[in-house]
Amino acid sequence: MKILLVHNRYRSTAPSGENRVVDQEQEALAELGHDVRVFERHSDEIEDWPAWKKATLPARVVWNPASKRDLAETLREFRPDVVHVHNTFPVLSPSVLYACRDAKVPVVITLHNYKLLCASGDFYRDGAVCHDCAGGSPIPAVKHSCYRGSKLATATTVLNTRSHRRTWRNLVSAYLFVSESQRRLLAGMDFDPDRSFVRYNYVPYNGPLAATPRRQVTYVGRLDGAKGAPLLMKGWDAYREIAGDDALRLVIAGGGPMLDEVTAWAAERPSVELRGLMTKPEVFALIRESRAVVLPSEWEETFGLVVVEAMAVGVPLLAASHGSFPELVTDGTDGALFDPGRPDELAKLLLDVDTAPDRYVELGRAARTTYETEHDPHRNLAQLLDVYRFAVANPVHADQHGK
Repeated sequence: MKILLVHNRYRSTAPSGENRVVDQEQEALAELGHDVRVFERHSDEIEDWPAWKKATLPARVVWNPASKRDLAETLREFRPDVVHVHNTFPVLSPSVLYACRDAKVPVVITLHNYKLLCASGDFYRDGAVCHDCAGGSPIPAVKHSCYRGSKLATATTVLNTRSHRRTWRNLVSAYLFVSESQRRLLAGMDFDPDRSFVRYNYVPYNGPLAATPRRQVTYVGRLDGAKGAPLLMKGWDAYREIAGDDALRLVIAGGGPMLDEVTAWAAERPSVELRGLMTKPEVFALIRESRAVVLPSEWEETFGLVVVEAMAVGVPLLAASHGSFPELVTDGTDGALFDPGRPDELAKLLLDVDTAPDRYVELGRAARTTYETEHDPHRNLAQLLDVYRFAVANPVHADQHGK
């Protein structure tokens, strides 16, 4: 097939799992012999815009004529069988869907977050899960300045999603949700169920498996409130109070808005090592030498690449029991779940990891089996290609739905 991937890359200062998914799928599809190209824009480019152009960004978020024009040119030149859209915010805008409509090329979209119903994209506000906008009303988001703490920026974001509500419903031939829990939480968009599919993110791995782990657990991810950095710190302190000095070590890999706070906290605790941002091979090596990977997320994660990466290596998860995690991790089989927002429960699990290491070795082996059965890369790509073929056979075009 001739496949065009469309993606607005996130800022380089905020490493994104979505960027990595796009890159991995592009490489894998090309290796299978498909003709794959990428049409992308970078959020980083905004910093280089002149002042007058930056002032137009709110309007461009809603409708960017340059993106539509440039994509139309690419479509005429490449003539793809299908376009796979990943992210259009903020530079591309939904105008790219109209370029596909005009060229009569079917569109598949992967929904990586909750952006179509939630201004911040994570159903998380003021340190807690929030579903105030899940029914479709954007008023609570503007009231609480949910996007970057700005009413104006929030209003622009919700205007983008509200004004294009019919666009997302009527100009997309197939929707890919990255988990069943995400599909449920986005039910307010009223997408056609016959065109909606759940497909987990593609996570390839062909490296070595975990052998004899060190006496440590690992956190890999962004350091912020939504990802659970405060809960991780509280849970670790609670665990150390119980366990004393002869206990596990915690290794943290990542960066983010709470980096300074986590750095200051770790500096006072010899049991904690902060390694900062790491390459993917380094992350896999770190996971392999750990007894478990901790996932304390406070928001309802749509997927969580680290879950499947740990499973691929054969290491169990300690995960908050909401969002996609209960769907991906079976408590007591290939990992352990704890109630969200409960550092005391996380502390008890950490104690169990230390005092019953053999149990977690077995959970890790089962996690590897889960990877092989539920996340096999070959089957995952086959599912993606099936959805592409569905979209080609059941296209939604301009003659059916106008602007």
